Amino acid sequence: MNWYLNIIDFLILGFVLTLARHTLLRGRYFLHIFQQHGYKLNEFWHWLVQNWNRRVLTAEHVLYNVIIFVLLIFLSNAVTGSAAIIILAVFGISWFGPFNYYGGEESKKPLVFTPRMIRLTIPFAILSLLIPVTVTFISYAGYIPFTELGIQNDGLYAADMYLLAFGWVLGNALVPFFIFVAALITKPIEKYVHRHFIKLAKKKLAQMPNLTVIAITGSYGKTSTKFMIRDLLSERYAVCSTPGSYNTPMGICKVINNDLEARHQILVLEMGARYEGNIDELCDIAEPDISVVTNVGVAHLETFGSQDAIARTKSTIVKRTKPNGKAVLNANDERVTAMADLRHDLKFTYAGLESGDIQGQNITYGPEGMTFTVTAGEEKKTFTMQLLGSHNVQNMLLAVGVAQSLGLRLTTMAMAASRMEPVEHRLELKSQNGITIIDDAFNSNPVGAKNAVETLAAFENGRKIIITPGMIELGEIQDEKNREFGEQIGKANLDLVILVGQNQTEPIRKGITSTGFDMENVKTVSSLYEANRLMQDFAQEGDVVLYENDLPDSFNE
Repeated sequence: MNWYLNIIDFLILGFVLTLARHTLLRGRYFLHIFQQHGYKLNEFWHWLVQNWNRRVLTAEHVLYNVIIFVLLIFLSNAVTGSAAIIILAVFGISWFGPFNYYGGEESKKPLVFTPRMIRLTIPFAILSLLIPVTVTFISYAGYIPFTELGIQNDGLYAADMYLLAFGWVLGNALVPFFIFVAALITKPIEKYVHRHFIKLAKKKLAQMPNLTVIAITGSYGKTSTKFMIRDLLSERYAVCSTPGSYNTPMGICKVINNDLEARHQILVLEMGARYEGNIDELCDIAEPDISVVTNVGVAHLETFGSQDAIARTKSTIVKRTKPNGKAVLNANDERVTAMADLRHDLKFTYAGLESGDIQGQNITYGPEGMTFTVTAGEEKKTFTMQLLGSHNVQNMLLAVGVAQSLGLRLTTMAMAASRMEPVEHRLELKSQNGITIIDDAFNSNPVGAKNAVETLAAFENGRKIIITPGMIELGEIQDEKNREFGEQIGKANLDLVILVGQNQTEPIRKGITSTGFDMENVKTVSSLYEANRLMQDFAQEGDVVLYENDLPDSFNE
């Protein structure tokens, strides 16, 4: 009989360890999602609602509690205690043992335990373990703490499995909601930390009166334009710039406090916005001497509500430019050029494809990159870059406008442009076994997607292949924009179209169909792995393959 009791003990212990592991991994997953959504509770809640049945209250949670209810209410006289333990333990271990929330793929932006995340994790971990640890103690100790209430218990075998099972599964189910509580607990601390770092950054800038601050905003192209400005100006000046997509108050403060040095003459900042008022917050930290607006698109339309609201927010950077400063505007975007009406003391430069003070023309592509002509007043120069796409020509023209305002000549800029490395996953040109790869896997938008397809179609060598899951996070216009994307693909005369995700890409398929494109050359697969395998079977030396967009880790179809 002892062997039987040992098995029962082992099953209970296995159940507890399984649920503990699953709760730990589930907690880490939701912390990751919360970080991906910028620690914004409203955006995190929106994601939870969208993924309610898949990730929040899953089938395992519901069905497991159904089993507990049936055993307690309907089968309590028929099922012995040990049988109930076996049933609950086996179901718990089999259902909660696996953890595949990431779909078996490596996350593109892994969870980073920044100081803020560590501060959040401490109360979150305490809250997440409170119910499971409490019920485990009660089940094993045989009494409820701080009361005189007790339950019969003669060791592991006699542990109250119903209470143990319900407590662990309940605690597991509530994990995402504890993030809200933990965030509210740490909110005063985060506000204090933010104020402290902002104060330090503003003080440091005040001590550098000769520093020229350049700020870039826009719906798309901010990061690429920032790097181009940095690389052009580095030919003559000591430049400090924010890395990657650092465009939030804390990201900017981190660079100012940690990276900006007395030797620097130029500070290049990227200013992002998801809500009205965000640009004002950033300009409160560092008002620009030179402002740059790349465009006004539909990125973050879900939070802004309208394109006019986006334009109003982006125009803040022009309003907040220092008196008698300079602004470089996209000459091809009417909403951007209209921003010049907001100020009469600034010197405005307009840069655009075949229009404006600075123009770009005669774009050609090849395996080595892109060539185009830049005209700025009396100067004209041919630029060659590894970067691809007409939108990158536009970004370069904006950078040229900034560099010219600071005294650089086109010859110097062309040399700097030829040495620029492409931004990772943003029309990045690669070569693999004789096949030209255009990697545009960074989270895409309608403008970027259109430019990428046009770039692919402009290649004159080899057959042309596109692999894409389409676009997300576009709110009510998502299907419309994906259908338009499909129309662009259909008109581009491609040789093979590989769509990733049956439901997500349906609007793209409809758009392609409407153009009369041969649908035999359109394939739909369920994963990037399948897409790569299909491409490798089809492609041959000299072909060109475009990877357009890669859905974020938090996306679930």
